[in-house]
Amino acid sequence: MVRRLAVGLAFVVAVTVAALAAGCGAGAGAGAVAVRGTDGGGVRTSAVWLGARPIGRRAEFHPPARGPIPGRCRSALGARDGVHVEVFARNRVVLVPAGIGLRGPLRFSAGRIAGARCYGDLVTLEPTGVVLVRRGARVVLSQLFRAWGQPLSGVRVGPFRAPRGTGVAVFVGGRRWTGTPARVRLTRHAEIVLEVGPYVPPHTAYTFPPGL
Repeated sequence: MVRRLAVGLAFVVAVTVAALAAGCGAGAGAGAVAVRGTDGGGVRTSAVWLGARPIGRRAEFHPPARGPIPGRCRSALGARDGVHVEVFARNRVVLVPAGIGLRGPLRFSAGRIAGARCYGDLVTLEPTGVVLVRRGARVVLSQLFRAWGQPLSGVRVGPFRAPRGTGVAVFVGGRRWTGTPARVRLTRHAEIVLEVGPYVPPHTAYTFPPGL
């Protein structure tokens, strides 16, 4: 099980390294590199990396899912809408993990969560930043971070605090969000970017798999 997750994460890292070598071509966002492929175990993977920012290596860049289940936990995944959430800190990617909003035991297939005891209103099945929101549910960013088990405020995202005199920068569809980060709605096909530290030009959109 652990080995399969490691394979998936290794592929994500490999994509980032490949993007750096490619010199950052055009993609879904300005200066983005779009990559689509498999993680070596046959799982489809779609990732868009801006400027090939690498994933941070230290533990704080990989905070695990450990929060409560958001909303009613149902036995079936059901119809879902996709939302893409990216987190940057210190000019590095903070990985949004698989396993948010799920109750175990979990079943894995080639690094992706393929089954759970039950599913909350929002879940993550793979570490790509794609959040699956139950259709009809009205959820906001604070609920995602609560289910993740990580803090979110105007000056903090997960383990990272904004430098003195600054705050958390939030972008929705490439546009700066001027309200409280916690209140950002997780709507279908939203591209949400949170940044702490150096400015990273945000993506404006994400290419979701069919059906989301």
